[in-house]
Amino acid sequence: MLSDIQIAQAAKMRPITEIAAELGLQGQDVIPYGHYKAKLNHLLAKSDRPEGKLILVTAISPTPAGEGKTTTSVGLADAMNAMGKKTMLCLREPSLGPVFGIKGGAAGGGYAQVVPMEDINLHFTGDIHAIGAANNLLAAMIDNSIQQGNPLNIDARRITWKRCMDMNDRQLRFIVDGLGGKINGTPREDGFDITVASEVMAVFCLAKDLTDLKERLSRIVCAYTYDGKPVTAGQIGAAGAMTALLKDALDPNLVQTLENNPAIIHGGPFANIAHGCNSAIATKLSLKLADYVVTEAGFGADLGAEKFLDIKCRYAGLNPAAVVLVATVRALKSHGGVAKADLNKPNAAAVRAGAANLTRHIENLQGFGLPVCVAINAFPTDTEEEMAVIHEICAKVGVPCALSEVFAKGGEGGKALAETVLSVMDDTARVQYTYPLEASLTEKIEAVAKKIYRADGVNYTAAAKKTLEELTALGYGNLPVCIAKTQYSFSDDAKLIGAPEGFAMNVREVRLSAGAGFVVVICGSIMTMPGLPKHPAAMDIDVDGEGKITGLF
Repeated sequence: MLSDIQIAQAAKMRPITEIAAELGLQGQDVIPYGHYKAKLNHLLAKSDRPEGKLILVTAISPTPAGEGKTTTSVGLADAMNAMGKKTMLCLREPSLGPVFGIKGGAAGGGYAQVVPMEDINLHFTGDIHAIGAANNLLAAMIDNSIQQGNPLNIDARRITWKRCMDMNDRQLRFIVDGLGGKINGTPREDGFDITVASEVMAVFCLAKDLTDLKERLSRIVCAYTYDGKPVTAGQIGAAGAMTALLKDALDPNLVQTLENNPAIIHGGPFANIAHGCNSAIATKLSLKLADYVVTEAGFGADLGAEKFLDIKCRYAGLNPAAVVLVATVRALKSHGGVAKADLNKPNAAAVRAGAANLTRHIENLQGFGLPVCVAINAFPTDTEEEMAVIHEICAKVGVPCALSEVFAKGGEGGKALAETVLSVMDDTARVQYTYPLEASLTEKIEAVAKKIYRADGVNYTAAAKKTLEELTALGYGNLPVCIAKTQYSFSDDAKLIGAPEGFAMNVREVRLSAGAGFVVVICGSIMTMPGLPKHPAAMDIDVDGEGKITGLF
């Protein structure tokens, strides 16, 4: 069987200018980056064209078995185009951390991929590098302000802004910098986040245009004064230069699927530590160019979809007409307690036990007031008996499900799913948010914990409780909350798989993202700088003398 990269390298790509021309785009609206990538003028998102219908793809809680959310998204878009439905695909950009770590890239798989796959999974058009540069410019200017007489009265012990890099590097989580004497800075405890966890990424993905981007960047709170007042990037004087670094990156990236259908890939915050979806500009632009737009939200629906709906949809005025929940027989067996080594063995009882996770996600999505269907992402080891269990479970909760064979068959394997999605679509549906913005920060946290995670309650560390009180006093109490927790469980304990009950969420830390416009609530042991596994994927990646890359999935 061919690997993902072998399939991608054999693809017959069309010049990206042809893909753009079929969308009615040419001239200054299309900025080619070589033959097969281009940037599109972000102002197209504000054109007076009518908007298409939005389809959100999400998934059950992730397992080592894999769920295939991106693969399903790509295959669904290909299937809908094959059926004569003018459809755009809209995805996140991959981070180098997972690419070289354990999770892999974000270009789909099998015969449902976006290409050029190597470019997309590596440097692409440099957007994430630009975000890292903007983040680190602000960090440098904060320390320089202190070095140059500290006119803003910044308390070096209360600098909240970290440097970042787009790589998994646990060694940089906690560091001491500014050593070497007065000329080299002020010694202090510091640390790095992975770039996709930077608030600049969140700002970038929620901004409406360049003006909004600069205003959001200027509102970033990066430190506090000795008397407890917030210091912003605007006060530091960094917002203009940060915007200049991000000017080209703000234009969404156009590529194509293996079946030469248009795909926009732009922005990439993680869903377990940020809000987990591509840029609002990319989604809005896609809706102006097609009758249907397929997009995805990161990790399980309790993380990606909740934040997509409660944060992104709220800010961007989006309302999905349908939600696709991706599940696999293997993943449900994993939630049913089966070890990874035994997932290929038939076990309908384990599928039934693990389906509690599927059912809870369905109920949560229905609670947002949206029509839902289930995609069963097919594996060769699935049995008819196991599949029948999923159909039975879905029927009980009143949602249709369809087999998705896009990994093996591309768009042809997604036609049953496409027909199912079209059958449930309701373009009058409006998102019913988990909480009102007028609620207090603790009320919002508890609303997500109880309604989405089904926790009994929330425990706060003394530091987290104090921060919530301070943010409320400073006027930030009306912001949405973005909860950072493990993706593997509804709880903050990765080992509580399935549909756990009788637990409490534990809030360890709270961070303000004033520019993005939300409050980050960190639960459990979640890290904003991941580490590499025992055998990183990077060890298997190589390139020959002709420049051909191997081992990239």
